[in-house]
Amino acid sequence: MRNLTLTLCILPCLLLPVAARAETTESTLAKIARTGTIALGYREAEPPFSYKTPDGQIIGFSMDLCHRVVEGIKAHLKLDTLKTEYVAATSATRFVLVKSGKIDVECAATTNNAERRKIVGFSYPHFATATQFVTRRADNIQTIDDLAGRSVAAASGTVNIDQLNTINREKQLNIGVMPTKTNNEAFELVASGRASAFVWDGILLAAMIAQSPDPSKFALSDELLSKLEPYGLLLRHGDDEFKTVVNATLESIFTSPEIDTLYAKWFTAPIPPDGMNLNLPMAQALKQAFAAPKEYME
Repeated sequence: MRNLTLTLCILPCLLLPVAARAETTESTLAKIARTGTIALGYREAEPPFSYKTPDGQIIGFSMDLCHRVVEGIKAHLKLDTLKTEYVAATSATRFVLVKSGKIDVECAATTNNAERRKIVGFSYPHFATATQFVTRRADNIQTIDDLAGRSVAAASGTVNIDQLNTINREKQLNIGVMPTKTNNEAFELVASGRASAFVWDGILLAAMIAQSPDPSKFALSDELLSKLEPYGLLLRHGDDEFKTVVNATLESIFTSPEIDTLYAKWFTAPIPPDGMNLNLPMAQALKQAFAAPKEYME
């Protein structure tokens, strides 16, 4: 009797890990079909990609794409209805939330690189950015060569200042590199005329220009100082069936006029809640990426 009691006590303990493994290995499409719900990850403050307005709306370019993905999944699974659940994510929690299945798709501006692809999956790229520089429009500075002999700001500890130092050394431009503690400080150096340029991620520079008191005073360089880094919708690693459905929906958007409409809505027009306008036309490299979508841009 004692052995039987011991066996009955041990069995649940042995079965629990098996049940846990079964839950985590269930495919994303199977989970969505079973629950009738898809979980979208969003960011609290990452305009224009994914952010929450003061009145509680969760909006952005990435969110619009994800809403279209939801429709694609609903059609693929032949569901009459599909409930959307929104889950807040941060840079620190996004990978854990996706890996654990708490989020099915993270709709933000997460960079797709080889190191991250070891633990998570990515959709086709929906944006790409690179290191650029901002100048005062009145200075008529067009290229990095025009900055020869001038002072250029960049925040300490960023890849951007390393890239600037490398270019400065290789091209022997004699640029006076001005390290700053923050990006806001670097931008202020340009605005006040104490620096001729500020080097940072292009999309983030565009947002900073748009939020300045007079955006018309500043110009974002056409020249890129680094290779493009793609942003992708974040998915669970190894779930190829789900990724195929997501990518099929994105490809239908990217290769149609719809992508021009969506892009213009978020990058070249005023956006909520304060009417910020990035005034950032679609780059030629991004146009090419949309015309022939592929998983990686390296």
